[in-house]
Amino acid sequence: MFETFTILTLQQYWWIIISILASLLVFLMFVQGGQTLIYTLGKTDTERTLIVNTLGRKWELTFTTLVTFGGAFFASFPLFYSTSFGGAYWVWMAILFAFIIQAISYEYRSKPNNFLGKRTFEVFLFLNGALATILIGTAVGTFFNGSMFSVDKLNLTHIYDSAISRWETPFLGLEAVLNPHNVALGLSVFFLSRILGILYIVNSVKDENIFSRGIKQMYYNAIPFLIFFLYFVIALLFKEGFAYSPGTGEVFMEPYKYLHNFLQMPLVLLMFLAGVVLVLAGIAMFLFKKSNKGIWYSGAGTIFAVLSLFLIAGLNNTAFYPSTFNLQHSLTIENSSSSHYTLSAMSYVSLFVPVVIAYIYWVWKSINNKPIEASDLDDNQTHVY
Repeated sequence: MFETFTILTLQQYWWIIISILASLLVFLMFVQGGQTLIYTLGKTDTERTLIVNTLGRKWELTFTTLVTFGGAFFASFPLFYSTSFGGAYWVWMAILFAFIIQAISYEYRSKPNNFLGKRTFEVFLFLNGALATILIGTAVGTFFNGSMFSVDKLNLTHIYDSAISRWETPFLGLEAVLNPHNVALGLSVFFLSRILGILYIVNSVKDENIFSRGIKQMYYNAIPFLIFFLYFVIALLFKEGFAYSPGTGEVFMEPYKYLHNFLQMPLVLLMFLAGVVLVLAGIAMFLFKKSNKGIWYSGAGTIFAVLSLFLIAGLNNTAFYPSTFNLQHSLTIENSSSSHYTLSAMSYVSLFVPVVIAYIYWVWKSINNKPIEASDLDDNQTHVY
């Protein structure tokens, strides 16, 4: 079936798959957001242990989705993978470090004879929550603002230096923080993850004190999120974008490119607007109706909004990884993808994605069949992080 598709159709199909995985990843970062709230929502050791344990039920889903996202990107668009992961070295090393200390923290926080103490590993969890969200959001911001890299496939003919891609600054990706538009997206993801973290914790932990503190913290996080997110979206709609001619592949700057993408793909625009409304609805339900069901509204809204942003970044003849060093070295879904054969073969594997999503849903419901409470921490049948 897939082998009869054109190469462009397969490239678009895989960009949609990548976008779905990215949107799921951002939603699941409620774990990272919750980790930054351990000492804000939990004032006693028991309350902090409740928060860590409800997040500990889900941290592996976030990590697995991150690995799947990276693997799918590598297999479908290997030139992006080699350019970004090989060039923006320090950014991705910092992200990797953040996830390593997360895994260690959940494993050893409550181990007997833990000479570092619980607080050390709780600080590690905070660092993972802050670094992972801000750095990943800032890195994705370069999809819209570009990076300083060059790509030359003729380098393969060089015996001693055959790297196709080269980073053209000594900062190896850290220069992304100098662009306020990138940072605005990074901070948007950070505060959004904290919003989702609050909504998840009050939904899965049965504790009145944590719930009441969550209301206060929601104001502290929803307001800066709206400020940074509105700045990012408004600036995005009015900025020049990186377009390319489908026939020649020539990259050029197009005024209001991302606004044009929304208008020329109305379903994506509707999905984005629905996502924003759902995120706000989840927040409003919690603040004004004192409902603990807001995670489902804001979570679904996050998936829709992030999916829409990724779609306008790579579809409709848009360079999804622009080069500000040389426009013509920018990466598009057409010049950075795997071969027709590889994309076709992988597309059959992608048919199992709904099965995986169904499995995740089943596991989620099985683990969270009832809110966790203090008495569960004394149950010898329950694993305590």
